[in-house]
Amino acid sequence: MIRLATADDLPLVRELWRAFEAEIPEPSWYDDELEKDLEWLANAVRDETVLLADDVGLAVALMKGTRLGFLEMLYVRPQARGTGLARELTREAAARLKERGAEVLELDVLASNTHARAVYEHWGFQTSELTLAVPVDALQQRLSVEPEGPTFGIAHVQTDDAGAVERAVQKMLPRLGHSESVDVGGVANGWVAVRSDLTDREPEQLKALAKELSYTSESVVVALGVERGAVVRYNLFDRGADMDEYLSVPEFYGELPPGDVIALGSNPTVVARLTGADPKRVREVARTAATPAGLPPAQELYEQIADVLGFVS
Repeated sequence: MIRLATADDLPLVRELWRAFEAEIPEPSWYDDELEKDLEWLANAVRDETVLLADDVGLAVALMKGTRLGFLEMLYVRPQARGTGLARELTREAAARLKERGAEVLELDVLASNTHARAVYEHWGFQTSELTLAVPVDALQQRLSVEPEGPTFGIAHVQTDDAGAVERAVQKMLPRLGHSESVDVGGVANGWVAVRSDLTDREPEQLKALAKELSYTSESVVVALGVERGAVVRYNLFDRGADMDEYLSVPEFYGELPPGDVIALGSNPTVVARLTGADPKRVREVARTAATPAGLPPAQELYEQIADVLGFVS
């Protein structure tokens, strides 16, 4: 049975609060404020909405302003879970806050508490604000040593016909909005190198040029370059299709989902099949790391990868 807690229930309310804190602790960098919270509960029982479900469930809700309700605490002991008590506690809390003028109900949940997040999302809660955290030492290091070195790159076309590449480049420049001159080299080890000032400055332009060249020439093209003097990237295309992408520090530009981090690692099998490179050497050289410091200097790594792929500088 769901009911409002009274002053006589304060020991039980505090017991349930302690159980929640023990099961779902705050992040380690938060100060321990359990005793302060337990003292606050006496006022909450008197002034806010504190609901009990027998001796196994607790909900603490309050108003923040005139239209916003906040579910401060929702807890059901393990032995009573799966019975619908959490749903009933939340429904009663929402009804009582609505009587006080609430139009929206908010709550906080730890990102790591995936089960609770799934339940709340099923009930219709949506993310309205994200709290991000980073150790200060790590932040200072990233902000103070952010590399700002040179950015450059070359599109390598797998062909023995440099003239065909030159003609293809001239045709596609207007379509790509490329107004600067492009340098098309001769054939070297079965590859023709294409480079320009624009693609040196803007990696996305290099990728676009390489993809278009691969499509129009119906061949394999690799865009390989260094970005900000810190990381090495390549994009591998076959007849215009994206086949593989590598970034030496996958999260250099910001945190990524785990799947995206993995996807930015080199695929030696694909690289070997399309370029003829030794897959073992590709695996050894095209490594990834959490920071640039975990790899050789970008220029050195760039040259190593170019050598493995058979590009002649």
